[in-house]
Amino acid sequence: MKAELISIGDEILIGQIVNTNAVFLSKALNKIGVEIAQISSISDQKENIISALDEARKRADFIIMTGGLGPTKDDVTKHTLCEYFDDQLVKNERVLEHIENIFRKYVTTPISEMNRDQANLPSKATLLHNAYGTAAGMWFSDRGQVFVSLPGVPYEMEALMRNEVLPKIQQEFVLPALYHKTILTYGLGESAIAERIEAWENQLPHPIKLAYLPSLGRVRLRLSTKGQALEKLKEQVNEQIEKVIPLIEDIYFGTEEDQSIEFLIASRLKKMGKTLSCAESCTGGAIATRFTAHAGASEFFCGSAVTYATESKTDLLGVEKSLIEKHGVVSGPVAAAMALGAQKKYQSDYALATTGNAGPTKGDQGQEVGIVFIGLATPDGVESFEFMMGNNRTRVIQKTVNQALETLYRVLLKAPV
Repeated sequence: MKAELISIGDEILIGQIVNTNAVFLSKALNKIGVEIAQISSISDQKENIISALDEARKRADFIIMTGGLGPTKDDVTKHTLCEYFDDQLVKNERVLEHIENIFRKYVTTPISEMNRDQANLPSKATLLHNAYGTAAGMWFSDRGQVFVSLPGVPYEMEALMRNEVLPKIQQEFVLPALYHKTILTYGLGESAIAERIEAWENQLPHPIKLAYLPSLGRVRLRLSTKGQALEKLKEQVNEQIEKVIPLIEDIYFGTEEDQSIEFLIASRLKKMGKTLSCAESCTGGAIATRFTAHAGASEFFCGSAVTYATESKTDLLGVEKSLIEKHGVVSGPVAAAMALGAQKKYQSDYALATTGNAGPTKGDQGQEVGIVFIGLATPDGVESFEFMMGNNRTRVIQKTVNQALETLYRVLLKAPV
């Protein structure tokens, strides 16, 4: 089955927000065997919505729209769907009760008629319960195709997909098995990896496909296949992974199945029963953010000190002033001292530290733009590592975060569980 995703809203088209909904939907649908035919973003106008629906009909069996279901006049999706499916709005008492209950419990401003009107819904739609918001999801079946309309608020949309849409798709359709497995590599560029594994790639059996997914400081190699028996697909992909690992052993950091490296680090630390802390200068808390974005981080993550100013490195982490005067704040010895300071301050088993010059100008002590030092304290000691991350401030910070996580993960893979 093929699906098309339509994101509605001018805020996407003018770059005011990033379309994270399409990313989530693509992953969620792909996992259950639904292929994505196209993703598009359109303005919240009746003519554009109708045109997008007409075009989507030509390509897909299943069309999902997000956005345009708010209470204000500029949200026209619901009315447009009524016109498109020759339908009319009718008041749904159950949805109205849900909306009024949300206002009683969580909203300080009085409920308005505009809010109550969100309970007016197309009569032909199967309604999907939105537990976290006032805009119900809608499921239309029309001429052998399915059209689903969901609110654009990410956490509402994601809950509706998990609790309502995905189970309904799996219940009503027979879907093929899709399987992806991704190899994590660090330290070598895409073209260099391609040269190494060219012979292996050329002999990949049908229908296994390889995709190169480069990003800052790393390249992921994704193997994808589809068929009817999931276990057979897994067996075939794992067989190919066993063949390629010896070709990239020096840059291989394991596999991920839609999991980030910080998630893999978290899992590893939990298995080991170990803890982690951070001391960040040039990354400004970005490493800590990556960990604390996941629920349950407190099981292994003790805390982080953002020691951007020189004084904070000495006051909070206990870095000796003489060390800074001798080597400079952007240096290997200071990165190591920061890591040890965080390890001691938070009483953690492991500690990561970053110090560098992200630019756009040379540092106070003449350090080149892009030079970064990463410190890593472990139960066995401390090390520091020097890197040159380029001359773009944003990329320097992002690459430093990725490199720090990769450095930690490399060490954790060698540690006993």
